[in-house]
Amino acid sequence: MTGISLWQAVARGRRDRPALDESANADLAIVGGGFSGLSSALHAAAKGLSVVVLEAETVAWGASGRNAGFVVPNFAKRDPDDIVAELGRERGERLVDFAAASGDLVFELIRRHAIACAADRSGWVQPAHTEAAFAKVKARAAQWAKRGRPVEVLDAQQVEALTGAGGYAGGWIDRSGGVLDPVAYALGLADAVEAAGARIFERTRVTAIRRDAGGYRLATAKGEVRAAKVFVATNAYGGPLFPQLARSYFPLRVFQIATRPLPMAARLRLLPGNQCVSDTRRNLFTFRFDADNRLISGGMHIFSPGAAERVPRAIHRRLAEKLDLPDIPPIEHAWSGLAAVAPDFLPHLVDLGPGMIAGFACNGRGIAMTTAMGAAVADWAAGADPEALPIPYAAPRAIPLHGLLRHAPNALLPWSMLCDRLDETGAG
Repeated sequence: MTGISLWQAVARGRRDRPALDESANADLAIVGGGFSGLSSALHAAAKGLSVVVLEAETVAWGASGRNAGFVVPNFAKRDPDDIVAELGRERGERLVDFAAASGDLVFELIRRHAIACAADRSGWVQPAHTEAAFAKVKARAAQWAKRGRPVEVLDAQQVEALTGAGGYAGGWIDRSGGVLDPVAYALGLADAVEAAGARIFERTRVTAIRRDAGGYRLATAKGEVRAAKVFVATNAYGGPLFPQLARSYFPLRVFQIATRPLPMAARLRLLPGNQCVSDTRRNLFTFRFDADNRLISGGMHIFSPGAAERVPRAIHRRLAEKLDLPDIPPIEHAWSGLAAVAPDFLPHLVDLGPGMIAGFACNGRGIAMTTAMGAAVADWAAGADPEALPIPYAAPRAIPLHGLLRHAPNALLPWSMLCDRLDETGAG
């Protein structure tokens, strides 16, 4: 097993970008070289703005390079109608439309910029693990269908035919989703950003940001950027720069594994249409294949000590059990990453002062949502009222008792697993 992600291990054509060692000026400075930062830079440069991206490590070093490569154009744990009920019709529908079109934007950028990232708009499948869960996903699919999305309810036989996994009550598919190689996608976005005239600096950690008369000064080890506006695009990897941001989300550590390539007989049975799958269990079960037929899945840990060895083995055993693979190939790559989970499971733009915002759009939907967020941030950078953007915008809101609750998603995993078992046995 390796400690780096599959996508980093197989990356081809990566070129080093320089560290900042000068003073630079920009209309927009972006802190973070992941999907949200790169998409924001690309869309802002297209509007004629001068843009500088400052990445503490390398492009896609954080969550953008550590996920499973699912493109899922909808919300985790939230449905359109309840979002509209919470936010009001105008704001709610604006956010729903934003999410619905997020996959469209991902695949359009890949086409427009000829990004070679093994992209396949094959669809995202959500199987329901119980009859009660099936009733919920049927209602969910109906809400998206009402808004013109290419979705379809699946019965148990259709789920098994599409996925190769039995035992589900039914499910649904969103055909505007799909899969890709996230590191290759990010590197392609970075190339497009530079082709549009923006500048990207790697290994350039921002150590301080202070306001001055012309906007902001961003200090780094060997240089400085003066910018009229700043977008903080670090998600769960912000470090100590903005402690108030760290208290506004739950940091969720997720492990991923990739097996050695599966034999063709097994590969033809599982996901013959190359979709990606994440089911309705609280302890989410996910799987997909990469372009070389490696089987990829993820999971969380309960306790940190030994998790780097223990959790990948547990994910591997679960794959063998759920997919009826007694001869499952061994793990070839195992890695982990941090996702930022908001209490309401919605994307957010955070007001950090005049001309400076941060963005959070993951909640398990990082590729699609953060790419789409970039277009909204570019509108803001070009002068749009942040209140008119499709993403909720507000000052940082600290989660009460955050110090105690920040590990709650991982600590509650045993309870989630118990509830899943009770659901499936009918005892819940």
